[in-house]
Amino acid sequence: MSDRPQARKPRSIDTRRPIWERFFTVAPLVVVGTREEDGSPDLAPKHMAGPVSWQNFFGFVCSPTHATYANARREGGFTVSYPRPDDVVLAGLAASPRCEDGSKPAVGALPTHPGRKVDAPLLDHAVVGLECVVDRFVDDLGDNSLVIGRVVACHVDPRALRRLDREDQEVLRTLPLLVYLHPNRFARVEESHAFPVPSGFSR
Repeated sequence: MSDRPQARKPRSIDTRRPIWERFFTVAPLVVVGTREEDGSPDLAPKHMAGPVSWQNFFGFVCSPTHATYANARREGGFTVSYPRPDDVVLAGLAASPRCEDGSKPAVGALPTHPGRKVDAPLLDHAVVGLECVVDRFVDDLGDNSLVIGRVVACHVDPRALRRLDREDQEVLRTLPLLVYLHPNRFARVEESHAFPVPSGFSR
């Protein structure tokens, strides 16, 4: 007998309201860095984010009412930091609400360094850090927008780099990845398996 759980008839849910909190989905957890109008840094965690092309384009979903969107539009760039699982608390602090004067004191407590090509902060000790120049905005996705940038610089922890002389599983075992399980949970990925790609498959 198979160890697979018995399939059950799918249950349809009402799509007149957002569906995404009715079940878990797997997503990356990144921290987007921008520069405020007064020159201070801003950091915000995002999970609706990732590559938007096989080429070097990265996008994230954001509300046009948020400072991240306004900063990226005004300054023309943003950074992306992929935190380590041990730094999930730092990513959470980046989500701290603003004070009445619009400031975000928690950001000042986060260890960061400036980008080399984009004037925005990156998290220290990130697994991967991207610096992006804004390419376009896709607005009117309900209450949200998609911000797309072209990657102009990429910084990777050497332990996270794939190499021909190293098994992929060893890469993850050495430096696990942080993933977000929407809504409101996270996981640590340190084990993986080769995907069963059919013969002749091409992207």
